[in-house]
Amino acid sequence: MNNIRNFSIIAHIDHGKSTLADRFIQHCGMVTDRQFKDQLLDNMDIERERGITIKSQAICLPYRAADGREYVLNLVDTPGHVDFSYEVSRALAACEGALLLVDAAQGVEAQTLANLYLAMENDLEIIPVINKIDLPAADPEAVTAQIVDDLGLEEERICRCSAKTGQGVDSVLEAVVKFLPPPQGDPEKPLQALIFDAQYDSFRGTIISCRIVEGRVKAGDIITFMSNGISHKVEEVGHFHLKREACRELSAGEVGYIMAGIKSISDARAGDTITLKENPCAVALPGFQSAKQVVFSSIYPVSTDEYEDLATAIDKLTLNDAALTYQKDSSSALGFGFRCGFLGLLHLEVVQERLEREFDLSLILTVPSVNYHVYLQDGSMVEVDNPAYYPDPGHIERVEEPYIKATILIPERYMGVVMNLCMERRGVNSNHHYPMPGRIEFSCELPLSEVIYDFYDKLKSLTQGYGSFDYELLDYRPGDLVKLDLLVNGEKVDALAQLVHRANARARGLSACEKLKEEIPRHMFKIAIQAAIGGNVVARTNVSAMRKDVLAKCYGGDITRKRKLLEKQKAGKKRMKTVGNVEIPQSAFLAVLKSD
Repeated sequence: MNNIRNFSIIAHIDHGKSTLADRFIQHCGMVTDRQFKDQLLDNMDIERERGITIKSQAICLPYRAADGREYVLNLVDTPGHVDFSYEVSRALAACEGALLLVDAAQGVEAQTLANLYLAMENDLEIIPVINKIDLPAADPEAVTAQIVDDLGLEEERICRCSAKTGQGVDSVLEAVVKFLPPPQGDPEKPLQALIFDAQYDSFRGTIISCRIVEGRVKAGDIITFMSNGISHKVEEVGHFHLKREACRELSAGEVGYIMAGIKSISDARAGDTITLKENPCAVALPGFQSAKQVVFSSIYPVSTDEYEDLATAIDKLTLNDAALTYQKDSSSALGFGFRCGFLGLLHLEVVQERLEREFDLSLILTVPSVNYHVYLQDGSMVEVDNPAYYPDPGHIERVEEPYIKATILIPERYMGVVMNLCMERRGVNSNHHYPMPGRIEFSCELPLSEVIYDFYDKLKSLTQGYGSFDYELLDYRPGDLVKLDLLVNGEKVDALAQLVHRANARARGLSACEKLKEEIPRHMFKIAIQAAIGGNVVARTNVSAMRKDVLAKCYGGDITRKRKLLEKQKAGKKRMKTVGNVEIPQSAFLAVLKSD
């Protein structure tokens, strides 16, 4: 056990975690140059296209140290984005140490700090690594001072490397062996293993990723999940190499996978403890805190026949993505679907893409909303995250909305435009300081509902991609909120209702009406598209009618004859308008739900 090291790589977005993992894999001879490709551990298409890590991935590396001893390094590569910090917290529970990567050009950033605190909460040993020292703009001396002063880490442990060129990677691996402690645990005690991830395989059932804390497990053992008492017979255990590789047994201190023919997806949940049925352990391991969903949206299948497929797909996805929550939902316009909770907008986009690609579904998502606290006249409080369940305004005493503290790191020259953006979004209590010359850390308190719409896109374009954004939830504060309904030909379309701040209602209504106007095809009668708050219409556009030229057969003659034909046509259109249905195409829902 003294020759095992379990560690993960944590850092801010784009500081080079996956690239460093690639160098480790190459250095340990796990892959030939011919088989090598960038981001070896990112095995989802979305991860490769977007260039980000979404799922933390484990791999077991054989390493021969400078003193000639053989070590087994269990490496977990983690995501950097704030929306996937839940993945990081689960990966860290399987480790004894962490490499904290810092970009030599950009220094310590928002997620660097957030991930450092996560690692400290788990009592991990931390090795700071300054990456990208080959860049022309690199300033390792300044970043070293920052790590020592701001983060309070020891200078003698700091390693410098370039994950791109491979320079200094040796010294990082030597530091892992030297400074990180071996795992603790007794292989002879009853089995105690923590599930930190799982995925569904259509041939082998649910495959569990776990960290063995005490005891050992091998094929043929009968294991029990401590949360629900369900037992299964182990078919195969093994380690994560580039592909799964079976082994004879997993013992204390190791990270690996277990296959036990688990067919029902709900049995294996991240954070649960596995033990042996004949010789169970006394207590379960402390699991993970459940993630706090902040953005809510309803997902509906485009054709109602696909509802069962969607239900199965979401079930399989929650196994692999423990931060996603869902419950059944229905809408008169869109039929049956699911109300889902996400950790942020990027998480929502990724879930939508994974459902469409991995399970071949066509989906509609409603406008993302947040959780509001609505206090009624009778003193009770209801939580509303769906405009359909918004109570009658006559019964409401006050509404409170969630506020966040946004921390934005930007180059100095963008300070003005970013302040304006925050003020437009109802930001309060802003302040700033200079963590290093030329860079400003700007913090401000904002309503979460203003951030989930398109705040991050705007910030990125205003700062030409240099702005980094991190947020934490603060509290609930009173707000002047209204329900904005969209009416097409005088009828409400419940799937397009939104909860908005009164000051933004007209702008949001106009934008939705304009988008609908472009998508709804012309009919034989004029269609009014309106945005209303209660009975008060705040925005309107019209889709003009198609008309037949009824005067084509009139050549010359009296004007009264032409007027009579036009009046007859007008009466027909009026009658048609009262009985005619307006078909709203699928693309119209999507156009309104997408931000610009």
